[in-house]
Amino acid sequence: MSDFWTTVLDFAQTTTARVGKQLMQDFGQVQALQKADGSLVTQADKWADQEIRDAIASNFSGYGILTEESDQSFPGTEWCWVIDPLDGTTNFTRGIPIWSISLGLLYKGTPIFGYVYAPPLAQAFHGFWAGSSGLTVPTGAFLNHHPIHTSVDSPSNNHFFNLCSRSTEIIRNGFPCKIRMLGVASYNFLMVATGATLGGIEATPKVWDLAAAWVIVQAAGGVWLSLNSDPFPLSPGEDYSDRSFPSLVVGRPELIPVFTPFLKDVKI
Repeated sequence: MSDFWTTVLDFAQTTTARVGKQLMQDFGQVQALQKADGSLVTQADKWADQEIRDAIASNFSGYGILTEESDQSFPGTEWCWVIDPLDGTTNFTRGIPIWSISLGLLYKGTPIFGYVYAPPLAQAFHGFWAGSSGLTVPTGAFLNHHPIHTSVDSPSNNHFFNLCSRSTEIIRNGFPCKIRMLGVASYNFLMVATGATLGGIEATPKVWDLAAAWVIVQAAGGVWLSLNSDPFPLSPGEDYSDRSFPSLVVGRPELIPVFTPFLKDVKI
């Protein structure tokens, strides 16, 4: 791996570990406020956002920043970090140990590196995926530095599929898998990357929910299907605070026709 990508990975690992250590002190101990879009925010979210932005400014001069809690417009820079300082705020405030810190690195508006750290679970996911960028990127997906890959299994009642709270309409007679609802968009999709689940759907994810997981899922062999408009590449000057990107993720292309017929009742 080149010095540049080693630096990127080390930065993501060090920064999320430091921020995660403090968030663990606040886990289940803070009060949340409701934002205009109905989602929750805490002082812990805002603190983590500022810490990560400061770290990026100190280590990656000239790189843009797009983040859920402050800079919500894509600056159009060649390189840009996308931050979700605390994905799963509701779980975090209720003491449920599934929440994460997400960092995605974009090149010309498209993610090519993703890092997601779930402190309560001691799980760190990362991945590189060059796509059509033309860059030389060390493609692969990893959990705690061990390679991961999507499942090659066929659906059955012994396999799982993840939903978000706004996609429960998918559940009808004949659905081929057991349902799980984790409450964290990034972690929902990462379970597909590990092979723990065969697929997952999120009806209203934002760019910062997707950027890191988008890389890791595809680097692990998964398929990302946008159900409305494609999230990437981002458009310079665009405000992404009120834009959602409904997405279906499956472990392999053959599963798309298995699950898409169940999506017709999902409100996107």
